[in-house]
Amino acid sequence: MVTSSHEAMHRIFQHDPGLFSRVSHFLGADIPRPVGATALPTDLTEDSPVERRVDTLLRLDTADQGPFLLAVEAQGKKDPAKASSWAYYAAYLWTKYRLPTALLVVCQDLRTAKWARGPMTCGPAQVPTLTLQPLVAGPHNMPQITDPDEARADLVLASLAAIAHAADPGVDAILKALSAALKDAPEDLVHPIIEFTARGLGNRPAKHTWRNLMAVDLSFYTSWLAEEIRDETAARYLLRVLERRGFDVSDDVRERITSCHDQSLFDAWMDRALTAEQVSDIFEDE
Repeated sequence: MVTSSHEAMHRIFQHDPGLFSRVSHFLGADIPRPVGATALPTDLTEDSPVERRVDTLLRLDTADQGPFLLAVEAQGKKDPAKASSWAYYAAYLWTKYRLPTALLVVCQDLRTAKWARGPMTCGPAQVPTLTLQPLVAGPHNMPQITDPDEARADLVLASLAAIAHAADPGVDAILKALSAALKDAPEDLVHPIIEFTARGLGNRPAKHTWRNLMAVDLSFYTSWLAEEIRDETAARYLLRVLERRGFDVSDDVRERITSCHDQSLFDAWMDRALTAEQVSDIFEDE
């Protein structure tokens, strides 16, 4: 199943294709900064019934070395089947576009990162034939950016670093630095960074840290995250009012309240909850 964390790990390169050249510095490669980038179709399916779909595919144009393709894969765990899939991606893209092809795998744990960097070979041990050795970005080589000024200098890189270190004990310091850097950043930059970071953290404890940091001041920002926090806060207060008034809140009622995303309904329910004689009274007009 594709998770929000999985999506953020590769879509962040669609948002800022130049991020790859900055990340490559930490991966032991020297990739020139692109002077242009084009998002290409990610469906690598042939006529056969087997679907092949890369996570993100970009054509990056450089001033000195010409264009090349960048395939970005977000990998959450070791998967032996990926070796043949990635080899297929690289070979297919090279064949179709006749351009050099790079494969970047983004991971969030050391075990997966160590496996993903290969080398992975095709063929008997004596005749490997095809060797695949992706670049891997993960907690082993992504910087831990804990200085707000450093985060402010490259917000997208700081977001990716936070995502890569999502499971690390020190991720809270990284998130605090990123949060501080966002306070005076242009709004058009703030929006996607908050989104990518929130989704990239997945369901790890760091997600709650990030939500709390964002909840301190959301006046400058409207997004699914801000709305989700407001909805949860409104639901929590409404349930508390009902419980303090001595009502027995059933699971159905609790689910109805917590799944609501209509602020006007919350307001109406709260008003009725203050004088209702029974829980059903708060839903009387629906």
